[in-house]
Amino acid sequence: MSQKRILVTGASGCIGHYLSEALIQETDYELYLLVRNPSKLQVNIQARSGITVLQGDMQEIGKFADLLSTIDVAVLTATAWGGEQTFNINVNKTLELLKLLDPEKCEQVIYFSTASVLDRHNQPLKEAGEIGTDYVSSKYECLQQISKLAMPTASTASYAPKITTVFPTIVLGGDANKPYSAVTSGIPEVTKYINLIRFLQADGSFHFIHARDIATTVKYLIENPPTGQEPRKFVLGQEKLTVNQAVEQLCAYLGKKIYFRIPLSITLANLIIAVFRIQMAAWDRFCMNYRHFSYDNAINPASFELPNYCASISDVLKISGVKSKPM
Repeated sequence: MSQKRILVTGASGCIGHYLSEALIQETDYELYLLVRNPSKLQVNIQARSGITVLQGDMQEIGKFADLLSTIDVAVLTATAWGGEQTFNINVNKTLELLKLLDPEKCEQVIYFSTASVLDRHNQPLKEAGEIGTDYVSSKYECLQQISKLAMPTASTASYAPKITTVFPTIVLGGDANKPYSAVTSGIPEVTKYINLIRFLQADGSFHFIHARDIATTVKYLIENPPTGQEPRKFVLGQEKLTVNQAVEQLCAYLGKKIYFRIPLSITLANLIIAVFRIQMAAWDRFCMNYRHFSYDNAINPASFELPNYCASISDVLKISGVKSKPM
């Protein structure tokens, strides 16, 4: 029996690196890793046979049509973060790729969206489509378009029951051999301001997840494809944290006492913005007022009784090379 053929787009990105590494080291699947620049791919592609690096861009995905028709599982992590091609890559070319897969052969597509396009009950957040950044609004539009693929006609098979959409929350990750996520590179900087931060209180909540835990979860989803007809949608994140809990855990790790806390008011922030005529993009202002970026039933490796690599603020700090100090 031949091995499953797995396509990973965006393999040289932060998530793509962790996922490619896990699939190389922990499976014997036939892997096809799509990257624009192979020199940026730092995983060991000589570790075993059955690993093919495809040099190419989502904008020219059509040239891989013959290969795509043979793929068993497609994991779509590739994304454009901004610029004039964002909509074309994140919507048009993603849909083109989906349509080049053989619905009789392909057992599952794992499509990476972003939790920014969802509200607190995991429903589409209309503001993401209306005032989101190019990246956010394109991801919102792609989600809408993918949902339309759920409507089969008499002559075509439906793709949507085979699509598992994952919505990562704040992504951490990166090391000497993998690109850092935007958030991870700023963590050591935050610790410099702990003497000020510890005395502030803010109303807000969020989830985070490390790219290695994303890789563990996605590998599980590959090994356990959908059985029913309903499309699967999963928010990827550890347990919800309030901003105040995060500060308390940060202080405990760094050995800093909290003697009192001053509440930060959104009303005050909006007043300062108005008085000083600070220019804010509509999406940034919306996020500031929205505050609670938390979701129902977020999943991580523990959801499937698998070990978490990075489940707490202390794990985040330890992995980021920040030394703990006793109180």
